[in-house]
Amino acid sequence: MDAFQEGTYDKIYVTYGRFKNAALQFAEAVQFLPVEKIEGTSTVEDSKMKADYIFEPSKEQLLENLIPSILQTTFQKFLLDTNASEHGARMTAMDKATENAEEIVKELKISYNKARQEAITKELSEIVGGAAALGG
Repeated sequence: MDAFQEGTYDKIYVTYGRFKNAALQFAEAVQFLPVEKIEGTSTVEDSKMKADYIFEPSKEQLLENLIPSILQTTFQKFLLDTNASEHGARMTAMDKATENAEEIVKELKISYNKARQEAITKELSEIVGGAAALGG
């Protein structure tokens, strides 16, 4: 933020992982500084009615205290969203890995049972063939 205040940078963007749900996360880049003006809101000057509010402490003091706090909270949201996105992606990956492992175990069990059945059949046919040869 110091580099922005000194004029080194005109704009600062933050790229983070936006968390939608455990299965969906999006990479998103948003302008962090300068704060973009929200369109569609009317100001006191735009309105025909003039409000005369008394600020205690002054508007300048309020802004000096609130703006850094709001920026810090916004940046904290970016960090938390990114962390939640990472956990969601890991959870989804582990779920898919578990499904794949279960499928492989199922296929291996079928292959094992077929091989075992073939071995038993071969052994039985050898016994029957040997008994037939002895019996004559």
